[in-house]
Amino acid sequence: MAVRPVVITGNPVLHRPAARVGAFDDELRRLVEDMYETMDAAHGVGLAAPQIGVGLRIFTYAFQNDDDVPARGVLVNPVLTLGKISQDAPDPDEESEGCLSVPGYSWPLKRAEWVRVTGFDVEGRPLDFEATGWFARVMQHEYDHLDGKLYVDRLNDKWGRRARKAVKAEGWTADGSSWLPGVDEDPFGH
Repeated sequence: MAVRPVVITGNPVLHRPAARVGAFDDELRRLVEDMYETMDAAHGVGLAAPQIGVGLRIFTYAFQNDDDVPARGVLVNPVLTLGKISQDAPDPDEESEGCLSVPGYSWPLKRAEWVRVTGFDVEGRPLDFEATGWFARVMQHEYDHLDGKLYVDRLNDKWGRRARKAVKAEGWTADGSSWLPGVDEDPFGH
């Protein structure tokens, strides 16, 4: 098990759809263990394989929830069914997200308050559950990574302009930037 570098927004793997996992084997189990180690070292609530440079449809999560779902898990080849997303402006105090691949920043984004999640665990056993509230937000955020989208790609015009300006100012528009959780300074101040 090892902590892996988290790639930052300019990396192409973050902007293309990830491939389905075909084999539930020891290599997959090692990758998932590395993802847990990296997520924990980063103090994250989720981590998608593309965020560590691996273009596969996998994400881990660690989030206490009221949905009768384990607080820690992995989803392989997940599918999400979304509830309705309000068209109201997002609330900066209540709906701001951050991302390990846009480290140190957060911006408000509307998300569905309910999702149904299906997929598989690391052993290939089927999973099927519903998530609500912030847990639903975590599922949507990580799932977006598997489709080559970052949450900043979904921001409204006002917040999207601010995000693009920050990404440009940080020099993250090109490939080559990453940070190593547990070694580099924590960009979120944990």
